[in-house]
Amino acid sequence: MTFCLASQQRQMVQALMLPAHDRAIAFVADANLLARHPLWQRGLLAYRSNGIELAQRALCAVYPVTAQILGDATFKRLAVRLWRADPPTLGDVAQWGGGLPALIESISELCADEPGIADVARVEWLLHRTGDAPDAARDAASFQVLADRDPQLLTLVLAPATGLVRSTYPVVSMIEHRSTRVHGEAPQAALIWRDGWTPRFRACADGEASFIAALRDHRSLADSLLAAPDLDFNAWLVRAVQQGLLMAVAHR
Repeated sequence: MTFCLASQQRQMVQALMLPAHDRAIAFVADANLLARHPLWQRGLLAYRSNGIELAQRALCAVYPVTAQILGDATFKRLAVRLWRADPPTLGDVAQWGGGLPALIESISELCADEPGIADVARVEWLLHRTGDAPDAARDAASFQVLADRDPQLLTLVLAPATGLVRSTYPVVSMIEHRSTRVHGEAPQAALIWRDGWTPRFRACADGEASFIAALRDHRSLADSLLAAPDLDFNAWLVRAVQQGLLMAVAHR
């Protein structure tokens, strides 16, 4: 039986993603892919091994803290599982790996051993993705309208890729200490953004998570403030400008 090149390529990808090497060999043999080449089994093993190593390297680059906390052996097993369950769909493997937090959360034993590790991974993924956000220039002159315009008619423009991870664990402290064994601290919501070209993250202040969430939902400044009654807006404004979190004030 003959196959067109596209069909052969699809079947080869299937073989690379099969969980066991003997199953991959059988699949290739049944499909008559490369079977005439005397070294095809060795080549298939090399491709499968390279794929797994590539997956681990790619994920380590995105999730360095998660990898350190879990250790090499556990993280490699996760990389293999993700590679086979949710393989890359784009040519740039650096854009792959967003499914790792959900995969971690699905493994109850892992979450019991390292409580909060899935949220650590979520923060790291958002930090990684800030690099792909479109550029934005700060409009400092726009801040002047805050003094005399109805806040119901205004909203705030946040830095590129601003994101939130609300956690029941002290997730920011875990990342800073590179450990899930952080005791005596309250749950934290992590705020992630890009300051110029630099990814940033920190723990949210009182009321800040609700305020940021409302702004990201394109609500007015007035409605966003109502959603965050504990927020000290004047103190937040100064800090947000200094940290590159606030880009502009816009009319709705």
